[in-house]
Amino acid sequence: MSESSAPADVRMRGFPSRVDVDEVCRLVRELARPLDSEPVGLGEAAGRVVACEVTAPVPVPGFARSAMDGYAVRGEETFGASDYNPLTFRLMGEAMPGRAFPGVVGDGETVRIMTGAPLPKGADAVVMAEYAREAEGPGGREVAVTEAVPPGRHVGQIGEDIQAGQCLLHAGRILRPQDVGALASVGIATIPVIRRPTVRLVITGDELLPPGSMPTGIHIVDSNSVMLEALVRRDGGIPLGGPIVTDRRATVEAALLDPAGDLVLVSGGSSVGAEDHAPLVVAQHGELLVHGVAMRPSSPAGVGRLGGRLVFLLPGNPVSCLCAYDFFAGPAVRLLGGRTPDWPHRQVRASLARKIASAVGRVDYVRVRLTPAGVEPLAISGASILSSTIRADGFVIVGRDSEGHAPGEEVLVYLYD
Repeated sequence: MSESSAPADVRMRGFPSRVDVDEVCRLVRELARPLDSEPVGLGEAAGRVVACEVTAPVPVPGFARSAMDGYAVRGEETFGASDYNPLTFRLMGEAMPGRAFPGVVGDGETVRIMTGAPLPKGADAVVMAEYAREAEGPGGREVAVTEAVPPGRHVGQIGEDIQAGQCLLHAGRILRPQDVGALASVGIATIPVIRRPTVRLVITGDELLPPGSMPTGIHIVDSNSVMLEALVRRDGGIPLGGPIVTDRRATVEAALLDPAGDLVLVSGGSSVGAEDHAPLVVAQHGELLVHGVAMRPSSPAGVGRLGGRLVFLLPGNPVSCLCAYDFFAGPAVRLLGGRTPDWPHRQVRASLARKIASAVGRVDYVRVRLTPAGVEPLAISGASILSSTIRADGFVIVGRDSEGHAPGEEVLVYLYD
């Protein structure tokens, strides 16, 4: 967008209108597309998103194996065996996991076998050790069997676990530890996964001190960077931090035009103050798609594009920053990484202990506690009161067409844990 076609400068004037939250969410879902894929080894694959369907190249198991400790036999030869009529078999040797019996089980013969060992040729069933007794016989070691086992009993057949050609994993699946184990079992060493998005954090404000500092005088400590880093990691991204950016047009412009990162989050400098330069920089050098959203808190939030990358303008007040991230930036990070845009919060339904007041035409993000009496809204509206999110168990979203919720009404609570 050229400078002449840029939106009007709203600094010290206020927003003439605000965009509906649902419209911004739809815009984000349209623009955020999964990144390209990369191969990773199984040791690094857990938690990553599968880029394409994965099929098994071989069956598991690849050989018939014993499911019990006992004796491999020809099943039909055990018919009629009981405690009162034990049947005797000649013991020919043993089969262990990783060490097969080299011969063939013939008529009246058996092989001692352990769980997981390959079933010897000629055998088709396994008698459990509890129903067999070894003893020295006139011709060598013998086994007395007291239970009949039909062919196939206590035998893991080829492909019983996984069939060759079977679809193991679908594209878009977030790999769990057991998924990685299944991949290893079929001999897969690497798997294509969606690249994790790099998310550059641009933290602005002359009043800010770096995290780890002690607040002093008229300065406050930057809390948004560490909060955003944790949120980005939660959503599968890789945060890229940097020094605090001063409230000067030139420094803000230099930070936003830095090409690092698949996505940019700007904290602060997004509202209508005299030093809020980020919206104008985005409008001059790219596209300012949204500036001002019909929600509380986070009304100064914005969305734009610079050099093909999405840029999210997040308010500097911590609760507003958290809210705008959860509504807009978080879904974009997850989508870029191949994940669902849906909120990651656990949800519960519960009745309100006290009313929640709102206004038609905006979305409200209300911090609440879960108490024995029901859902208790915190009597705090300040967007800078980050401690309210510590005291809160979660939040309730009041839709734009609602004036709030009455006591006793059931609401959906998004839990911070």
